[in-house]
Amino acid sequence: MYRLSDNVRSIQESATMAITARAAAMKRAGEDVIAMAAGEPDFATPPHVAAAAKQAIEAGATRYTPVAGIPELRAAWAQHIGQQRGVTYQPEQIIVTAGGKQAVWNIIYALVNPGDEVIIPAPYWVSYPEQVRSVGGVPVIIETTPAQNFKVTPDMLRHAITERTRLFILNSPSNPTGAVYTRDELMALAEVLVEKQIPVLSDEVYDALVYDVPFTSIASLGEEIYSLTIIVAAMSKTYAMPGWRIGCAVGPSEIIAATARIQSHSTSNPNSVAQYAALAALQSDQSSVEMMRQEFDRRRRYMVERLQAMPFITCTEPKGAFYTFPHIAETFGRSYQGAQIDGSMTFCRLLLEHEKVAVVPGCEFGADGHMRLSYATSMENIKIALDRIEHFLNQLD
Repeated sequence: MYRLSDNVRSIQESATMAITARAAAMKRAGEDVIAMAAGEPDFATPPHVAAAAKQAIEAGATRYTPVAGIPELRAAWAQHIGQQRGVTYQPEQIIVTAGGKQAVWNIIYALVNPGDEVIIPAPYWVSYPEQVRSVGGVPVIIETTPAQNFKVTPDMLRHAITERTRLFILNSPSNPTGAVYTRDELMALAEVLVEKQIPVLSDEVYDALVYDVPFTSIASLGEEIYSLTIIVAAMSKTYAMPGWRIGCAVGPSEIIAATARIQSHSTSNPNSVAQYAALAALQSDQSSVEMMRQEFDRRRRYMVERLQAMPFITCTEPKGAFYTFPHIAETFGRSYQGAQIDGSMTFCRLLLEHEKVAVVPGCEFGADGHMRLSYATSMENIKIALDRIEHFLNQLD
């Protein structure tokens, strides 16, 4: 009686969300599951941010807002992002969205026509290729390796560009690998993008979570690349506000205006109360952000040390975000209690079923030889989960 559209049939469900939901269902059924799949901080939203939301409700700030966000938040976020990166943005260069995911989709929808190519380095965040396909675009995947620290080189980027290329997606710090591009590496990529006049969607939602290296935005590397860059940022990771669903895109005013037209016919404005909470987060003391970063760093170092000592696993040290992305391909072809491991999906399914640890298979990120573990959970959970993973590996035949 009905037929789904070709666009919908081409889109796969987010494996991260699916695994997280399955782990939650197992926990509700009484199973002792440790979830290391979802990418959300385990910290509470800072109290002063929550208080600002309550004040907004009491003040009656529960009606529609402008599509692109309340003027105060647009101005504050434009200033915040600009100051952090050493550039200048005006309020009309920013749109507030229902999370960073909507910001990415708005940009892709605004720039990509059916048949247009979008260059995406792999491993990639699971939603990039699906969002490109949703508008009829063609994902062009550049595969990277641990030997390259999961980073694209200028030659790789240049080779991937064709006359149909309309966008390059850059994610630094990276989900899932934790890779962080240096200033020199970004400068080399920027030279190619400027030469070829290719816009770049720079997903910087983990910008506050870097370790051992400074964060650099590609938009800060000169006027020419600044004019080609659309930054995506969000409240979710930096301020422990994933459920508040507040993100933004900032870049050339023409592109931002186009995304506002798109958003006016999808979600309209972002949540009004959450916008006032975001404003309080940006305008207040940032010590809670640094506290979370230091704790994530402590967990990161512990997890990497443990993983590197396990059989059949190698692990590149992440420099940002809150994930490790160990290489598990040496387990492929081995068996656990008679079940052969033929890829990361099977590995992660067996790990969840038998050891009650939920992680995301690398195949969902375009890198089947890996799995992603989030250290956005307590150190106690991390220690137990790693003990279980080690036990699982020691049982392989």
